[in-house]
Amino acid sequence: MKSTHSSLDPALRLRARGAASNESGRFEPARREAFADGWDLPEDERLLRTEVRIDRPRSALTFNRSPDIPFDRSVNPYRGCEHGCIYCFARPTHAYLNLSPGLDFETRLIARPGIAAVLERELRANSYRVAPVALGTNTDPYQPVEARHRVMREVLEVLSAFRHPVAITTKGTLIERDLDLLAPMAAEGLLRVGLSVTTLDTDLSRRLEPRAPPPARRLETIRRLAAAGIPVRAMVAPVIPGLTDPEIEAILAAVADAGAVAATWIMLRLPLEVAPLVKAWAEEHYPDRAGKILARIREIHGGRDYDPAWGKRMRGEGIWADLVSRRFRLAAARHGLDRDQPPLRRDLFTVPPRPGDQLRLF
Repeated sequence: MKSTHSSLDPALRLRARGAASNESGRFEPARREAFADGWDLPEDERLLRTEVRIDRPRSALTFNRSPDIPFDRSVNPYRGCEHGCIYCFARPTHAYLNLSPGLDFETRLIARPGIAAVLERELRANSYRVAPVALGTNTDPYQPVEARHRVMREVLEVLSAFRHPVAITTKGTLIERDLDLLAPMAAEGLLRVGLSVTTLDTDLSRRLEPRAPPPARRLETIRRLAAAGIPVRAMVAPVIPGLTDPEIEAILAAVADAGAVAATWIMLRLPLEVAPLVKAWAEEHYPDRAGKILARIREIHGGRDYDPAWGKRMRGEGIWADLVSRRFRLAAARHGLDRDQPPLRRDLFTVPPRPGDQLRLF
């Protein structure tokens, strides 16, 4: 039997996956275990593969009122993320789909084709008031499955036609495919990109983010975006105390050399089911440092795995959080990455005519 929850079928082989378990989500009433009762036929080892299901969305824009987030609306082309980053704060959202925040999050994905048409309908509403749309706030819109499903491409085509301001967050190099849309939007002040660089260590990146592009390839993406005139903000996120924090200065030097114009950082967050996943990951990959890493995380979050309080969840508090903040601020200033980016333009927003629409007289 193959369990979709806590324990895994012994015949199931994992390759380039972040999580090593598939624990039930917090809304599930039962916990299942794979158990060999002696009646199953012997099976050959099977590779766990990515599955993509299709969702037909009824709405596109998601609004938030979080005081520590600099945008109030977003669009999510996908649910789940094949990059498999073990630290991803979005993992718990898979529990709402009755799926596990563990392996299900990175192998049982939801694509949302048709969301661009829904977005267009929402932008045409007379009640709509323009403000920057964030893409990539929950899961990466340029994860590998985008190459086949092209949902992000369709969303960008709509935003470009409406001359709508947009901010993209990604670590996917597939963003280079869309330079034909992104470069003209950037030239009009309608676009900026945040590209995540967690570490420069290829081996560590492979363990942390098993299906994300390696660090050197992300730096090359920054170069290509910058060469196309697209402002790139490097995101040192998350900073993992006791593991990646020694690299802060080196990362900032590398992204500045690649052409980034600004940089920000976010402390590691471990909401809900993410905490046990990261603990298990640290004990498996870095048993000599796991205790130090986990103790430092708790110290930064007031003795807990995670403090969700506004203003604290992104930075933490205490001596170690203050030290990271000071080091980042000094290094960013040294490389000219501490500047504020100009606000995205809203005044260019226009509703394009549809075939058959009556033209306006004035």
